[in-house]
Amino acid sequence: MNKKNSPGEAPTGHHYKYYDFIMVAFVTLLILSNLVGAGKVAVLNLPFFGNFEFGAGVLFFPLSYVIGDVLTEVYGYARARRVVWAGFVAMVFMSVATTIIVELPPAVWWGGQEAYTRVFGQTWRIVAASMVAFWAGEFANAYVMAKMKIASMGQHLWQRTIGSTIVGQGFDSLLFYPLAFWGIWPDEQVLFVLTTNFLIKVVWEALLTPVTYKTVSWLKYKEEVDHYDDDTNFTPFKLRAD
Repeated sequence: MNKKNSPGEAPTGHHYKYYDFIMVAFVTLLILSNLVGAGKVAVLNLPFFGNFEFGAGVLFFPLSYVIGDVLTEVYGYARARRVVWAGFVAMVFMSVATTIIVELPPAVWWGGQEAYTRVFGQTWRIVAASMVAFWAGEFANAYVMAKMKIASMGQHLWQRTIGSTIVGQGFDSLLFYPLAFWGIWPDEQVLFVLTTNFLIKVVWEALLTPVTYKTVSWLKYKEEVDHYDDDTNFTPFKLRAD
């Protein structure tokens, strides 16, 4: 925490009861949405639209932005920054581990290598694009969230959650899809998937606003903290939370 304690801010050295659990939830959600969700293209038959195909991970990945909003709103940018870095390192380890496991020679009697490779054997171009997009998107989300809280003096939480998500998911989508698929997919397909997935993520965030409100209110009460980033160093290249 900052050395100077703002109104509603916990004293320096204050012990947080739930911060570690939220970090674990964030990292777990991030790994699952990238490892399991990325391996499947799902389809829904929508009224007036027909069949709509999408990457299954889009259903759960936006929840990482909800958790990021909660972290920044309650604990501040610096502690949210630590969680983003924890997620980034977890993604790097996940990518290295899955690559090694996929490339290991299978036993002669095991017939699952082709399916295993198809699900978990992502190209490094997609992996690198995912990491860059996640890093930029999450930090943009936390920065906008923190700055909007100061500007609004803590009012209108819904404006901060949706506004920061638009910016964060905008960075994420604008980086990921071109970096991962430009030159592989037709240009029109890249732009279509980029736009539709961005809209799905933002709408998903908006629909979860009541959940965000209840979670933020409960955590502020339980943790006895409501952090304002008046004196925060917003560089992403730092791990300390003070």
